[in-house]
Amino acid sequence: MLLLLVAALAAGWVDAVVGGGGLIQLPALLVAMPGQPVAAALATNKLGSIAGTTSAAVAYLRKAKPDTSVAVPAGVLAVGCAAGGALCAAAISSDVLKPVIMIVLLAVAAIVVLRPDLGRTPRLVLRTRRRVAAAVLVPGVLIAFYDGLVGPGTGTFLVIAFTALLGMDFVNASATSKIINAGTNLGALAVFAVQGHVLWAVGLAMAVCNATGAWLGARTAIKRGAGFVRIVLLCVVGALVAKLAWEQFG
Repeated sequence: MLLLLVAALAAGWVDAVVGGGGLIQLPALLVAMPGQPVAAALATNKLGSIAGTTSAAVAYLRKAKPDTSVAVPAGVLAVGCAAGGALCAAAISSDVLKPVIMIVLLAVAAIVVLRPDLGRTPRLVLRTRRRVAAAVLVPGVLIAFYDGLVGPGTGTFLVIAFTALLGMDFVNASATSKIINAGTNLGALAVFAVQGHVLWAVGLAMAVCNATGAWLGARTAIKRGAGFVRIVLLCVVGALVAKLAWEQFG
C-alpha cells in the first residue's frame, strides 16, 4: 500500500505538469497486486487519476488561463467518447496499437526538439471555425476515445494538441488539458465501475495522494514556466516510448 500511495503522489505531480502519470501509477498497481486482473488495475488507476486531474484543473484555474470555451465542450464530449473507448478495450488488442502509439510519440518528441520555441510562449493564430472545431473534436473525441481504449500518454497528447492547434504555451495547454482529462477519466471510470472492476478502498486512498501530487505539480508548472514543462514533456515521452517498446519487443 505504501508503494501505491507514493506512486500515486508522483503520478499526480507528473500528470499535472504534462500528462503521463499513468506511466508511474499503473505499473505500480500491477506490481503491488499480482493476483488481481489487469482490468482491476486499469479501473483503480482511473479512480486515482480522476482525483488528480480535478485537483490540477482547480489549481490551474486559480493561476493560469485555461481556454474554457474550448475545454468545456471538449470535456463534455470526452466523457462519452472515453466511455466508448473503455467498452471497446476488450475487443481490440493493445499489441496492435502499441507500435502506432510509439511512432506518434516519437513524432511528438521530434517536433518538440526540432521546434525549440514551440510552447515556450503563446503564438498568435487565426481562430477560424475549422480550427476551433478541430481543437474541440481532436481532444474531445479522438484522444478521449484513445484514453478509454488504451491510455498511456493521453495528457501529453492533449498538451501537444492545444499547443499546435491554438498556439498555447505549454503551461496554459496543460491547464486546458486537465479539464478534458477529467472528462476522459470520468467516462472510463463509469464503465469500469458498472463492470465491477474498481477496487474502491485502494483507489480512494490513492486518489487522495494523486490529488495532492497534482496540486503540487500544477503549482510547480505555473511557477517554473513553459521551459520547465518542455523538459518534463520530453522526459515523459522518452519514458513512454521505452515502456511501450519493452512491452512490445522486450
